[in-house]
Amino acid sequence: MKGVILAGGTGTRLYPLTRLINKHLLPVGKHPMIAYGLDRLHQAGIEDIMIVMGTHSAGLYTEFLGSGKEYGVKLTYRIQEKAGGIAEALNLAKGFVTPGEKFVVLLGDNLFSDDLKPYVERYMAQPAGTARVLLKEVDDARRYGVPVFDPANPERIAHIEEKPSQPKTSYCVTGIYMYDDHVFNFIAGISPSARGELEITDVNNHYAAAGSLEYDILQNYWTDAGTFESLQEAAVRMKGQLP
Repeated sequence: MKGVILAGGTGTRLYPLTRLINKHLLPVGKHPMIAYGLDRLHQAGIEDIMIVMGTHSAGLYTEFLGSGKEYGVKLTYRIQEKAGGIAEALNLAKGFVTPGEKFVVLLGDNLFSDDLKPYVERYMAQPAGTARVLLKEVDDARRYGVPVFDPANPERIAHIEEKPSQPKTSYCVTGIYMYDDHVFNFIAGISPSARGELEITDVNNHYAAAGSLEYDILQNYWTDAGTFESLQEAAVRMKGQLP
């Protein structure tokens, strides 16, 4: 099984810091943000990992992480030339993921303390062509993509609503996804959203419409560290997660 960490984006909510350095290289405690995702994948037994990054700070990634040996992994790098959405960035993993192979996708600003291994094992037991996402119960689901569960089969998601004004549940879809190579066919079938990007929610809703989107719920700490407040909180909450 392989891993993909998506670490592009402009990080506008963290300006002016992100004018100087890419968001995913900002310190969380004594480590750069991206190191935590590498550690979580390695902990789950995933050692062959691709990092998709933008042109901003690309040299710093390779200078700091190198081949990945220090983290016990093997790294491959791809550059997303221009921000075109999460699904577009994910599509750059085509070729890195071999036919029939399953893989885990992390958004690089998702910081969490759960062990991924049991979730990965459940996904490995799923049939080919299906997907799995990780959810988290949150105080204000209106900020996120919100799952609507299938009443006929509560182990599946029927639909994901993006930032609904009246969420049907208190759960959000985190930036932790599991797919196989079928996902690239779904990406090829979606169109840019109103903001001109290929949206990962549209990809996941293709799976949901086919009755093939399952989920797990994170039990411990999780945040998308995209604001100064969440970045500061993460530095405290993730303390001790890496040596």
